[in-house]
Amino acid sequence: MDITEQDALIVVDVQNDFCPGGALAVLGGDMVVPAINRVIPKFEHLFYSRDWHPGDHCSFSFAPEYVDGSWPEHCVENTPGAEFHGGLMVPLDATIIDKGTDRDAECYSAFGNPRLEAALRDKGITRVFVAGLATDYCVKATALDALHAGFETILIEDGCRGVNDQTVAEALVEMEAAGIPRVRSAAIAE
Repeated sequence: MDITEQDALIVVDVQNDFCPGGALAVLGGDMVVPAINRVIPKFEHLFYSRDWHPGDHCSFSFAPEYVDGSWPEHCVENTPGAEFHGGLMVPLDATIIDKGTDRDAECYSAFGNPRLEAALRDKGITRVFVAGLATDYCVKATALDALHAGFETILIEDGCRGVNDQTVAEALVEMEAAGIPRVRSAAIAE
């Protein structure tokens, strides 16, 4: 698969709190790092989203139910849990998009920060590749919003992991039905 200057990679929330040992760990979350690192050198335009919550974010619960509005405290701004996974390549010229910064609003999609769409348009991007955590939440929301914003959108399947098999399967069906194809990182890295 050929990557051009009109393509961008969006890496969604590959942060310590979503990886093993983190406050809201995705099973095998760290396993996305090799696939993502494999494709990074192919892209001129790199965007990394990260949850960057205030300590009193509305989604935090003392007795989390692991649903909207009831998550354990995670990715609090300027904490180790909010940092990108240590093995993830983050080039100095990559664009970092913070999301979930409003204490009163949930934000799954990286497009919740209008800076992302503006930067993509400014760089003349027409196609985006999406990878990261978690398939069934922030990856899905970001991919669908990219498509709705008019970008051709492709999911890097082995560069994603989700919360549970059922919701991942549902997310993949929803993205496919919307017109978002899936590729493996090897098809890009060739």
